[in-house]
Amino acid sequence: MNLSSSQQQGLVFGCAFLAAGVVLSTMIFPFWHLIREDVFEDVVILSNDDGTCYVETIDAVPKIIENCELNTGDKATIKFGKDLAWATIVTP
Repeated sequence: MNLSSSQQQGLVFGCAFLAAGVVLSTMIFPFWHLIREDVFEDVVILSNDDGTCYVETIDAVPKIIENCELNTGDKATIKFGKDLAWATIVTP
C-alpha cells in the first residue's frame, strides 16, 4: 500500500494530534479524578421532603438521598462518592 506525500503528512499530523491530546488530557485532567472513592458513614436524617432526604456528613457537603422512606431523626448508613452531593442508603 503506497501513500502519497499528502496522505503521509496527514497521517503523521493525525497521529501527532492524537498523541498530544492523550498527553494533555492526562496531565491537565487526569482520568483517575473521574473515579471517586466510596465513603460509608452513619448519619441521622435531617429532613424528608416527599421522598428526598437530606443528611449532613463529615466532609461538610450536604447529601441528597432520592426515594428515601425514612423519617426525620432516623439513623441510617449511607454510601457516597467523596465530595459528591448524592448518596444512597446502604441496607444491612
